[in-house]
Amino acid sequence: MQIIKCEVTPVDLRLRHPARLAGTPEISHVTAIFIRIETKDGRNAWGCTVAHPYLNNEKPDQVLSTCLDCADMVPDLHPINIEYSLAKLAGVIQDSPAAMCAFDLAFYDLLGLAADMPAYKLLGGYRNRIQTSATIPVAPPRESVEIATRLAHLGFRMLKIKGGVNPDEDVARVRAIHRALPHHTLRLDADGGYSIQAALEVARALKGELEMLEQPTDPDDLDGLRQVTRNSPVLILADQSVRGPASALDLASHHTVSGISVKVATCGGLHCALQVDAIARAARIVTMVSCIIEPALLIAAGLSLALSSPNVQYGDLDGNLDLENDPTQAGFRLEDGWLTASDVPGLGCTVKLA
Repeated sequence: MQIIKCEVTPVDLRLRHPARLAGTPEISHVTAIFIRIETKDGRNAWGCTVAHPYLNNEKPDQVLSTCLDCADMVPDLHPINIEYSLAKLAGVIQDSPAAMCAFDLAFYDLLGLAADMPAYKLLGGYRNRIQTSATIPVAPPRESVEIATRLAHLGFRMLKIKGGVNPDEDVARVRAIHRALPHHTLRLDADGGYSIQAALEVARALKGELEMLEQPTDPDDLDGLRQVTRNSPVLILADQSVRGPASALDLASHHTVSGISVKVATCGGLHCALQVDAIARAARIVTMVSCIIEPALLIAAGLSLALSSPNVQYGDLDGNLDLENDPTQAGFRLEDGWLTASDVPGLGCTVKLA
């Protein structure tokens, strides 16, 4: 197998409904950058990334420029020696996890094609499906209940409620959704918006109604996060505090949280995400594989990671569902809130670009 070409294509992806997150303006679109690697024997491997200043603090123009520089190098790289090829690209990419993610996924897809194995089996193959939550954006209680009910009718049994703007209103929203859907699993993601005291008050008020509270306090305040974890009756997970293996090791070694959320799109791809999960597993804390607003190709990569490891106990992989013009043709299936992988080699997706 020999690489003969690497193409880079940016795509502006529109959301059906603007996303509302704590501390950011509404998000109505995101920039995705697709990578296609073509081999001499006619195979195509696909990678993808997302660049957005409010989702992963990366500017689309800069990520695109970096990807174009890297694409020139790809035909000279080994198609299946991932450590070697990604190390070569890292010298050009430097501090852009988004750009690294695009090429990381393409090379893992290529490796799966060469091995004639789906990526989730290549990475470990612990299971072939996982249940995912669906996200409820920041909204008033009545609207939150309406969205939750609609998602329940679509088959989702796990709901992730975005919060962090107003702790009292977040409590009211969770309680209202719990009353409407008492048998659903509820998660609350504060996106770092609470003080230590507010986080503990929310956790105590919602004991028995929440499965977990994700990133309750400022991502940079690890002492505060540790205090919340030690005193909370609800499971505490870190999200934005996890920036890669080094930060995951710091969180795990200091027992800062009970679990870690890892996103393939923000940590630099599967290679990095596998290291984060290995650290969590060694520290005996749980892993959740999560996502940002992203195309189904990235969801397929996150799903491959989630299915590969017994330490991944939670899935939050719904970031493609509100995109209007995702060019990905996914191989995985979503049925009644369960994501099931296909046995198509690699990431199992094709991309139809205009």
